[in-house]
Amino acid sequence: MKILLNTEKYPPDIGGLAVSVERLARLLLSSGNTVQVVAPSTELEPGQRAFNEQGGVPVCRFGLQRRVGDTLTDWFDLVVERSAKDGIDVLHGYFLTKAGFVAAYAGNYLGLPSVVSARGNDLDRAVFDPSKAAHILYALQHASAVTANSRRLARQAQALAPGRPVVRIPNGVDASHFRPVDRDAALAEQLGLANPEVLSFVGEARAKKGLATLLLAFRQIAAVRSVALLLLGGVRPGEDATLLQVFRKQNPELKLVVQPYVPSRDLPAYYSLVDVFLMPSRRDGLPNALLEAMACQRAVLGTDAGGIPDAIQDGENGRLVPPSDLQALVAAALELLADPERRQRLGRAARQTVLADFSLEQELHANLSLYDRLLNEGHHASFPA
Repeated sequence: MKILLNTEKYPPDIGGLAVSVERLARLLLSSGNTVQVVAPSTELEPGQRAFNEQGGVPVCRFGLQRRVGDTLTDWFDLVVERSAKDGIDVLHGYFLTKAGFVAAYAGNYLGLPSVVSARGNDLDRAVFDPSKAAHILYALQHASAVTANSRRLARQAQALAPGRPVVRIPNGVDASHFRPVDRDAALAEQLGLANPEVLSFVGEARAKKGLATLLLAFRQIAAVRSVALLLLGGVRPGEDATLLQVFRKQNPELKLVVQPYVPSRDLPAYYSLVDVFLMPSRRDGLPNALLEAMACQRAVLGTDAGGIPDAIQDGENGRLVPPSDLQALVAAALELLADPERRQRLGRAARQTVLADFSLEQELHANLSLYDRLLNEGHHASFPA
């Protein structure tokens, strides 16, 4: 089978979308399929194209035009060109706003089945932007199939396109790589985390991820216990970076360690340092970092936002609190820090959840089954939610 993955982000771009598309591309390739990726790049001049191979996956990047409409025109032409040239069987657009729209439009134009995947910000924020809503609605209504990585996103997609079935395909995680390992004492020393208990957030810290609540909770927790906060993945430039800068200036005595993007191969060593992993999102899809921390057998404390409750059952394999509830977050974190045995018990249960429900094999099988049904039963086959 020949699949073209159309995406708005791909490594070396950072973020959960890039991680997820690369993971699916490698899974498809390893299972004997032919896969290629088309994605924009901020590093190229408008209209410029660049072709390279990343881990055996052909990737075509193109430069953005000054106007969104011109970018979408170039994008559509490129997908049509690559599809016709390489005999593509299925187009799969990751993220509805632009990539999903182009995939659905090109698929209908070429007579090819198209899949579009809702990931989070497309339905949490972008759909409320009049300049983006029409593209999202077209993708939902005219793609051959729609997928979402969480129950909440599936409901949102169906609310926007009533009657369209939505297939839920959760993110998978490589539990053979993300696994519990001994605490990396040298890394802890290097980061200045040898002595305090460690709270951590992994990913690009920003408002959507609950950055303000996280920082305020850290300050209150640090007033009670000797604790440090590790932000792994940096902070989004602009208002979020300014917020962090002001917080550090106001609280110079707090142990706050900010690390930029860390390659996936190095992440288990960082997770080994974490006593409580925090995911205080206000809105979210199904965060890759959440599943990674669970696979690494960390005690996870998150909010019941987006797809987080799909993975975490409060008190069974982690803790859940309401979004933006500062005092609930502080109280739950202090309870976990005070009870190492409970942290270990929740961590073990979290890993078992990943092994049972969020494996790479499950993610690959679900996508391949969807592609097969589209090819064998027609572009708009009926799919169970």
